Amino acid sequence: MQKIIIGTVGVSLLISSTLVAQTSSSSQLSTQDLSGRVNTITTAVPFLMITPDSKQGGMGEVGVATPADGNSIHWNSAKLAFAEKKAGAAISVTPWLRQLVPDIYLYYVSGYSKISKTQAVAASMRYFSLGNIVFTDIVGNTTGQFKPNEFSFDAAFSQKLSEVFSVGLAARYIRSNLTGNYTLNNGQTTKPGYSVAVDLGLYYQSKKLKINDKKAIASAGLAVTNIGSKISYSVKKDFIPINLRLGAGLKQIIDDNNTFGIYADANKLLVPTQPVYLKTATGLDSINYSTNEKIIVAGKNPDVAVPKGMLQSFNDAPGGGKEELNEINWSVGFEYWYANTFAVRGGYFNESKTKGNRKFFTAGIGVRYNVFGLDMAYLIPITQRNPLQNTLRFTLTFDFASFKNQNKEEAAPASSNLNP
Repeated sequence: MQKIIIGTVGVSLLISSTLVAQTSSSSQLSTQDLSGRVNTITTAVPFLMITPDSKQGGMGEVGVATPADGNSIHWNSAKLAFAEKKAGAAISVTPWLRQLVPDIYLYYVSGYSKISKTQAVAASMRYFSLGNIVFTDIVGNTTGQFKPNEFSFDAAFSQKLSEVFSVGLAARYIRSNLTGNYTLNNGQTTKPGYSVAVDLGLYYQSKKLKINDKKAIASAGLAVTNIGSKISYSVKKDFIPINLRLGAGLKQIIDDNNTFGIYADANKLLVPTQPVYLKTATGLDSINYSTNEKIIVAGKNPDVAVPKGMLQSFNDAPGGGKEELNEINWSVGFEYWYANTFAVRGGYFNESKTKGNRKFFTAGIGVRYNVFGLDMAYLIPITQRNPLQNTLRFTLTFDFASFKNQNKEEAAPASSNLNP
């Protein structure tokens, strides 16, 4: 499908998704008005925050403290050192925003390998395709076509610090090309945006506990992801989605064939919140001509360096403490396995109505057979006509350790015939 963008308005929408709050008299706003107004935090390259895989996608998008797998590099690279398998990989496909357009896809390929009992390495690549765009002028004449896309490449290392703790580090290269060097009406030429970032992760996995005479394993995780430079498509530089993720979980081994796990995550973007600016009688932002900056009546200046922006994000909401709490998304999920062959998953994700209002349930299943596994997840929004409605995720997993063992078993009869 082709999406027609008229003039420079469409280009600006592609480059920035910032929502400007409209107020008639900011200087008269009360604390209640501030904490109750829509003030969504927006960043460049939001595709980095889309859940790429079906396993965690089917569990309410929890993942910082779930058991390690081939997709752990996205959630918390520190988990990789606790992976039970020697090596694994996964390929995921997610049709995105299907209620709006039919040709936006997220592709994700990832894998890991344990290089010792206490160390693991991993890599992944994410590709986000936004379909085909036709640029037109104000009267509808075609001025160009382009297929915008974004991708990132990651490499990670995980190290056990003890029998129950591990640390992880990931490096990321990001490229975002939304306009194909399109020239704006003011003569400025847009360009692809580039950035580099790192992830830092901590993970705790207990030894086997006993709960109601059943074996159990507790886990907890902390990850700060996408700590990186701002990105620019023309002149203005925007934050990338630096994110803090904290979570915990408990997996209970009911018997030899049945296991059940429950997990919870909390997420917060570590980027500045848009302040409230003083408005003129005509609704424009008032300018302090001595500094040539907009006059802020609530909140803090968001145009700061990355380290300051991360620290500032904890106390810069114009609505105060209540709005800061609204900036925390939370999710819960569960996973049931039968004989390590068939899994059923479910979960719930919640975001404040003033910060995006994403509220949805998820459901998923997983099947493992020898080397291969297939996971599927389905998103069920609470609100009607939600653009995330009918979102399906598919992930194909590979267990290289099982593949190696299978080859040994197939070779065994031949060896025994040669050596009776």
